[in-house]
Amino acid sequence: MFSSRVCLWLYLIPNVLSIVCSIFVLYHFLFNRLIRQSINNHVIIVLILVGLVSELTDILWICHYYYFGYTLFSTSAFALTWTFIDYSFYTIQTLLFAWATIERHILVFYDRWLRTKTQRICLHYFPLMLIVIYGLTYYSIIFFGTSCKNHYDSSKMYGMSIDCIFSANSFIPKWGLIFNQIVPTLLIIIFSVTLLLRVLLQKRRLHQSVNWRKQRKMIIQVLSISLIYFVFNAPYKLIYLAYNLGLSRKVGVQFSSYAEFFVYYITFILPFVACGTLPELRKKLNKLFCYNQQQRLIHPAT
Repeated sequence: MFSSRVCLWLYLIPNVLSIVCSIFVLYHFLFNRLIRQSINNHVIIVLILVGLVSELTDILWICHYYYFGYTLFSTSAFALTWTFIDYSFYTIQTLLFAWATIERHILVFYDRWLRTKTQRICLHYFPLMLIVIYGLTYYSIIFFGTSCKNHYDSSKMYGMSIDCIFSANSFIPKWGLIFNQIVPTLLIIIFSVTLLLRVLLQKRRLHQSVNWRKQRKMIIQVLSISLIYFVFNAPYKLIYLAYNLGLSRKVGVQFSSYAEFFVYYITFILPFVACGTLPELRKKLNKLFCYNQQQRLIHPAT
């Protein structure tokens, strides 16, 4: 595995860039009325908000640990809060995007399901709120509602060991692994692939996609984010699942460490993918590029 200083820079640089990009994207998403009211952008806004909070807390605390070798505060409350944010926000992001891949099928092929206010509340707003509430409640019970006595050590990552919490009840790690990690990851892969196949088959059958120009942006958006989850999340989940199915912990130790380390890059890259789908940004860049080309073609008369 990398040294502490290398780990620090591999997290700090992309984290700072991602924070800047997240603020830039959220500004355009929240203060542009057309973008804010577009239903397909709501889950992306929530994803970026959750990621930004994680970057300003969890990731910066990890960077502090890599630089100094101990946690920011040597208290049990801070250790529990840090662990809670790390686990809950990562799970919320995964569940939110799993729902986003399902919702894209509704928005592209069954948009009539969201025509009325009641339909939008049931099929759009309620799932978003439910996922966030579930993630916060589930890990609040695990980390703040158990009677397990944890051993706090500021020289360890997160300031504590969670072995006591997860070994106290075998149901907790199994539920978290299957329903919070494996199932959402499989849903992301399945619904992303089927979305792409359905779009291609529709274009081939009708020789043109229905509302292709209207739907293309959100299709590309969700497929791009799906690729990020496939690259950085799937390997980590596969090796973790293999360990729980009986694979020896001695197998693939180095691969497991790298997979767990780079899983945070999902949060780093997500704002840049969302930034690339901003219509105003693309128009401004096109204007700037065309303007520079015109300036090169125009020469002063002698």
